[in-house]
Amino acid sequence: MKKYLKRIGLAMLLLLAVVIIWQHELIFYGISQGYGQVKIILLAKPVEDYLANKTFPDSLKAKLRLVQEIRQFAFDSLGINYSDNYTTLYDLRGDTPMWMLTACSPFSFEVKEWDFPIIGSFSYKGYFDSSQVAKEEEILKKQGYDTDVGEISGWSTLGWFKDPILSNMLERSEGSLANLIIHELTHGTLYVKNNVDYNENLASFVGDVGALKFMEYKFGPNSPQAKRYINSKNDYEKYSNHVLRGTQKLDSLYHTFDKSMTTTQKLNSKNTFIATIMQSMDTIKYSNRHISKFEKDEPLPNNTYFMHYVRYRKQQNTFETEFLQRFHGDFKKYFIYLKKTYPSL
Repeated sequence: MKKYLKRIGLAMLLLLAVVIIWQHELIFYGISQGYGQVKIILLAKPVEDYLANKTFPDSLKAKLRLVQEIRQFAFDSLGINYSDNYTTLYDLRGDTPMWMLTACSPFSFEVKEWDFPIIGSFSYKGYFDSSQVAKEEEILKKQGYDTDVGEISGWSTLGWFKDPILSNMLERSEGSLANLIIHELTHGTLYVKNNVDYNENLASFVGDVGALKFMEYKFGPNSPQAKRYINSKNDYEKYSNHVLRGTQKLDSLYHTFDKSMTTTQKLNSKNTFIATIMQSMDTIKYSNRHISKFEKDEPLPNNTYFMHYVRYRKQQNTFETEFLQRFHGDFKKYFIYLKKTYPSL
């Protein structure tokens, strides 16, 4: 019996070694992510500690209280699942919390996806180490991908851990802060496996509309705070819709490319078209702010820029129609329907 157990043990160790060698990059990435997440979660302190701290600025205390109001509103009025998220604060001390890497084919809108056990595939990858993300981006560039690395100010662990407030969140306006908190809480309420675009578009929709409802509840429909949020929201919709229209036209251009074209010819055609999209943004009329005109000497964005708007904004009209026509603007009924219809992680 001991011989058999020894053989089984050796076989399991061998199997484990094979898995580690085969999936070593994924395993090391998971360890790095886990360390980064746990470090922030463990070092975060309860909001009450900061509210009781006499040296903590009153303006930031007001924002912390506002976050608690946003949370409660999301649970009570929007039907978002209750959690202890955003009841702690992690002081970044000016550091960047996390970088997000995305990649896309250069002459189509086929995104790079990474597969992970249990949670499925994602079209972005997060890093807590700037050197690691730079290394990964360089590898993808050599493989021919368009890439982008951006700093992010918040993320969701999908309800698995207690997500903290990050200190840089408190720099946001009331409406922007409400949007972000509700967006991330939505992920903890419903997250469909292998469908990043659906998840991010849903969270963006709930964040947009939920924040508006909160601003009107908190400050009043005609308050300066609510009006600023509405104007900002409308301006961003104009901007994102312009980008999405450009994305459709750019996609049509890519479909005209054939094997007879050289890579240089494709790049020239692509960049000329993107420059036209960017330079035409100065025709957009904004309510409350002005987005500076794209200058000819600025670096042109690549396909990842356009895919960001597809990932977060393309399905907004679909959600709005379903929400208003089928559920008459009732988020609680809408979330009950979504939870029954879509399996969530």
